[in-house]
Amino acid sequence: MADTSQATETFLAHRNLLFTVAYELLGSAADAEDTLQEAWLRWAAVDHGAVREPRPYLVRVVTRLALDRLRMLGRRKETYVGPWLPEPLLTAPDVAEDVELADSVSLAMLLVLETLTPIERAVFVLREVFDFGYDEIADAVGKSPTAVRQLAYRARTHVAARRPRGG
Repeated sequence: MADTSQATETFLAHRNLLFTVAYELLGSAADAEDTLQEAWLRWAAVDHGAVREPRPYLVRVVTRLALDRLRMLGRRKETYVGPWLPEPLLTAPDVAEDVELADSVSLAMLLVLETLTPIERAVFVLREVFDFGYDEIADAVGKSPTAVRQLAYRARTHVAARRPRGG
């Protein structure tokens, strides 16, 4: 029971970060919550003694789950005829405590991120929003650090090309 309590404490200590990663990758609070629930189930089942650093481990799990969900949602959106818009995030006082979006991604930025491939989006968000190192990102997305650097460069180039100029 103590192990479950410690696992819960550890997960809750990183929950805001994990939610933010999932939300910024997926653009939907509901999908982010679903991803966190799946991440919790995986975290609860893992041998915690074998995990040296919970934060990068949990970010890796959430990132990979979010990438899987993005790929699945991409297939679903192919049959949807209307424009895709990211779900606005509620920030009422009771929800704001649970949701920590340090520098909240605007609707426009979420739309720009939507133009990236799922892997480019994950690399961009982890690098540019959360300032993760290339080695950490490589571990989270299952690519080499060199490949991650290239993906980050491509993602930054795509984002810069779609951002409004001036002002």
